Amino acid sequence: MNHSRQRDVILDYLKGTSSHPTAEEVYENIRVLEPNISLGTVYRNLKQLADNGMIQRLHMNDGIDHFDADTSCHHHLFCTNCCRVYDLEQAGADSFSRNMNFAELEGGNKIEGFVIYFYGKCRKCISAENEKNA
Repeated sequence: MNHSRQRDVILDYLKGTSSHPTAEEVYENIRVLEPNISLGTVYRNLKQLADNGMIQRLHMNDGIDHFDADTSCHHHLFCTNCCRVYDLEQAGADSFSRNMNFAELEGGNKIEGFVIYFYGKCRKCISAENEKNA
């Protein structure tokens, strides 16, 4: 992958946020730094970064890809109320790893990774609902 200033700006933006933005959100936020960048350029660069393992592309329940610069093994919660994506702590990672090892041993498979998305309501939405109903 050739060096690109625009790609660097996109990657730096993703590394500086935990919001798991969509391509359109990335575009809107980096236009301040790169006013001549097009939405198509953002899409192409996000695809290249994801294809090269530099970011994660998340296929969430809203039908829109979200992006995460944290490529470590971690899980996500998609809030079905506000449509935001949140990182989940690795508390259950060991049990998932054991299941992955079992899947390999059970049928001679070679598991290269796994993705788990949780769907529900985030703390902020639950708190807002509780305040509204109080």
